[in-house]
Amino acid sequence: MTSDTGTWHKSACILCENNCGIQIQSVGRLFTKIRGDKDHVATAGYTCNKALRLDYYQNGGTRLTTPLRREKDGSFTPIDWETAIREIAAQLRGVRDTYGGESIFFYGGGGQGNHLGGSYSGSLLRTLGARYRSNPLAQEKTGEGFVDAHLTGGHTTGDFTRAQVSLFLGKNPWQSHGVPRARTVLKDIAKDPDRTMIVIDPVRTETADLADIHLQVKPGTDAWCLAGLLGILVQEDLVDHVFLKTHTLGAETVLKQLTAVNVARCAQTCGVNEALLRQTARIIGTASSVSTYEDLGVQQSPNSTLVSYLNKLTWLLTGNFAKPGAMQPHSWIAPLASYSTSPRRTPVTGARMPGGLVPCNVIAEEILNNHPNRFRAMIIESSNPAHSLADSAAFAKALTALDLVVVIDIALTETGRQADYVLPAASQFEKWEATFFTFEFPHNTFHLRAPVLAPLSGTLPEPEIYARLVRELHGIPRSKLTWLHKAARLGRTPYKIAFAALTAVDKSALGVAPYLLYETLGPTLPAGARSTAVLWALAQRIAKEYPVGMRRAGHRNANALFDAMLEGRSGITFTKEEYGDAWNYVPHSGRRIPLPIPELLALLTGLDTTSAVHTSSEFPIVLAAGQRRAFTANTIFRDNAWRRRDSQGALRINPCDAELLGLTDGALAQVTTARGTAQARVEIDDRLQPGHAALPNGFGLDLPTTKGGTERTGVALNTLTDLAWRDPIAGTPWHKHVPARIESV
Repeated sequence: MTSDTGTWHKSACILCENNCGIQIQSVGRLFTKIRGDKDHVATAGYTCNKALRLDYYQNGGTRLTTPLRREKDGSFTPIDWETAIREIAAQLRGVRDTYGGESIFFYGGGGQGNHLGGSYSGSLLRTLGARYRSNPLAQEKTGEGFVDAHLTGGHTTGDFTRAQVSLFLGKNPWQSHGVPRARTVLKDIAKDPDRTMIVIDPVRTETADLADIHLQVKPGTDAWCLAGLLGILVQEDLVDHVFLKTHTLGAETVLKQLTAVNVARCAQTCGVNEALLRQTARIIGTASSVSTYEDLGVQQSPNSTLVSYLNKLTWLLTGNFAKPGAMQPHSWIAPLASYSTSPRRTPVTGARMPGGLVPCNVIAEEILNNHPNRFRAMIIESSNPAHSLADSAAFAKALTALDLVVVIDIALTETGRQADYVLPAASQFEKWEATFFTFEFPHNTFHLRAPVLAPLSGTLPEPEIYARLVRELHGIPRSKLTWLHKAARLGRTPYKIAFAALTAVDKSALGVAPYLLYETLGPTLPAGARSTAVLWALAQRIAKEYPVGMRRAGHRNANALFDAMLEGRSGITFTKEEYGDAWNYVPHSGRRIPLPIPELLALLTGLDTTSAVHTSSEFPIVLAAGQRRAFTANTIFRDNAWRRRDSQGALRINPCDAELLGLTDGALAQVTTARGTAQARVEIDDRLQPGHAALPNGFGLDLPTTKGGTERTGVALNTLTDLAWRDPIAGTPWHKHVPARIESV
């Protein structure tokens, strides 16, 4: 759509999992105006303030426009694409042939807005024989995924538009969203006298301001709070016995253990009045429906996997599954992780890999050793682990120890500066793109985004980068491509038959299917949509796994669904289900949910003797490293000018702590942990408890200056965090619970 002031394009925000639909007005390569897309299938015009600043992603900072090769003196030399692909392929081949493909480790594959390109990485990894990968989910959600695998068998989502009780655990949707149309939904709950909002958080957040009940726990004590709530539910017989008898297994084991919970001790440990804890449990236990949302506030804190288990027991014991307003499983465009009760282990440290992902806090340990099976090379795409993973110094040392590091990104990031090769990718608005955050039930939606702009000269979309590397490695026989090329020219039905025949004869073809699709079906697709070819295969999967839901959504078959994806500029609904369909997702015998997880029940018992305090006289403050605020976002913003407030990333502390330390608003403070030291300006904030401080996410980037150097604004949080502080099961970091010392400068 073109107006006198520019051209309007439909797209989506790329800053959080909700990917709200937006309209972008462009003049040349500039985004002159951004607004919500009222036609969007999921968000209907809603967007937060951050999406309106996306021009600072597209046109802020310094873009890469040519591949770079690091020289022996540490400098970078621009090289052409042909040279870059040839040299990288040769070095990857050398690592594979010397140490085995499993020594090549992949990290990334997409952020909050770009999963389509990363879906082609698997073909390169299969060609190389690589077996290990990770991404940011492995420092956030894998503990929850471990619990999901044992209970419902997969991810669940809350029905917050209908829930009588909404519980947010370590989650502030007002700032971090996660719930579609979050602020609208929160305000709707808050103004409805028949509904209740409960927040469990050590900070009095904006969501807590709207809540009916705020359980302001002491930092890191969420496990005791939830154990107390569960103890009350069982001891006061507020559980749904019919649901437990009909739909679960082993409930008596869990109920027996919760009968023994000392509620008074739990209340004392978490710092919540016992009467308020009991009132909260009774509201949950008598509600017609309950939905919960746990997030990084607990998933990056002590006892995180146990907290996930206790959270899910809260709604399972009260029968809040597979009904309106309760918790639901959901369909997927493509699963983001695997769900296994017996996850693989890493090759050196033997760490569990929930979701099939190497825990982020063990990556450096998997490299910095003399074990013959250690990682020798890394491919890093659309991620910045040198900045985002715990203990940046240890990770930098690990990168140096590798034989080869290849980074694919739009800018020279902190990770890219430590790479051997950096390959420039097109931005998320310069190519066909999508995310696979399809988490809704009963109507699940998907949005394929068309390019807003042509790729910047010298850059390539990730699917083309992966395809060029696979070609250079000569991993796929030409005969396979020739056969599929011919079938694709005849139409999708002959192509489907040919593709099925190929994979039946040669099972290895499945592992490189994205590459085969890109090279053969891709060129036949309209409007340069070659990289969407993988969606054709995903449409076949959806038609097989969710045939009824797909047809209810108006798609008669897989080809019709794929066409709808290609044409739906404001997104599509790809499945429509009924609440009873939720039981079809439970993979266990008899569709029953097995409640006991012995390892986690043992941790629950151990709370009686586990210390809830991790501070010391040397480090007496709990620092939350990565607080979400009105003008913080992930680090794809590489231009500090996008922020309208809190431009330096203030250190927020309680007034009592400020007085004790002699600090005033705007004063410079020094933060010291066991791993490092940083300085920040102080903002006194009574929303935090005494002994609790917070630094925001998204700061501390080393951005280029006009004089050729770099400049850092705010604190790079992971100069302060420690990779040894992690969950014993999932290995997720304690970013939100870092023992620290604060001093006046």
